[in-house]
Amino acid sequence: MSKQLKADISLLVVTLSWGSSFILTKNSLGTLETFNFLAIRFLIAFTISSLIFYKNMNKIDKDTLKYGIIIGIILFSGFALQTLGLNYTTASKSAFITGFSVVLVPLLSSILLKQSPQKKAVVGAFFALIGLALLSLNGKLMLNIGDFYTLTGSFAYAMHIVIVGKYTVKVDSITLAIIQIGTVAILSLFTSFTVETPIIPSGEFVWINIFILSIVCTSGAFIIQNAAQKYTTPTHTALIYTSEPVFAAIFGYFMAGEILSSKGILGAILILFGMLVAEVDFKSLFNKKDLDNKNKDVKDSLME
Repeated sequence: MSKQLKADISLLVVTLSWGSSFILTKNSLGTLETFNFLAIRFLIAFTISSLIFYKNMNKIDKDTLKYGIIIGIILFSGFALQTLGLNYTTASKSAFITGFSVVLVPLLSSILLKQSPQKKAVVGAFFALIGLALLSLNGKLMLNIGDFYTLTGSFAYAMHIVIVGKYTVKVDSITLAIIQIGTVAILSLFTSFTVETPIIPSGEFVWINIFILSIVCTSGAFIIQNAAQKYTTPTHTALIYTSEPVFAAIFGYFMAGEILSSKGILGAILILFGMLVAEVDFKSLFNKKDLDNKNKDVKDSLME
């Protein structure tokens, strides 16, 4: 098995775990308030990550700490808004709206990194916006409050991807990821004590959800993501990531009986299509296919 295939499989597992995280989070919010839940989830994830990669953490420098805190604040914004939204919308809708961040990345890159947006990114954003409207707007053409929180959070996630891309090449990527997790934990804990009445949950069910989210969907996912992307292409990664909301819809259906309406299904399809248009270089794919066919024809002619 090649390194790229192993990386692709690893990223698919990460995406699968993120797909399940929406329904696991929604289940946990029945027992815990938003920031109370985030604090516990990220504190556990930070502790486990730091213990496993203690050698990396021992070599932490000022730049890694600075970049990690900046990115962690952005990541906290995304998780806070997404988790708040899950109190008022379904796991399936939350996943598809969050997936809109994939389309926003090239647009934000053009603004923040002074890179002109590609035509396919604009086209992809157009289809995704139509899909988002079909999925989220009600009969009065209004977002419910949960959809609005989630949509705002998707901008934060897109910003997170852009800023990580800018700084991760400058420092150790694993340490950077762990500092981000720790920053989210501290901010969540502070916010919980400020605006909530934090508790330590006692139910077995909620702890199972939290440990899965902490170990698999946070600590493991962020670390595997950093390592795997060294051995696979952006095209493969983008294709794999677009399956996250699909996994979320499947988990939502089987674990919570969530069913998208026909309008919602069409909207979800358009969002996925917009993601693919924005992220996949179809021209290169087709050119590669044509080149492979030409090489095959040349090889066949030589053998005759």
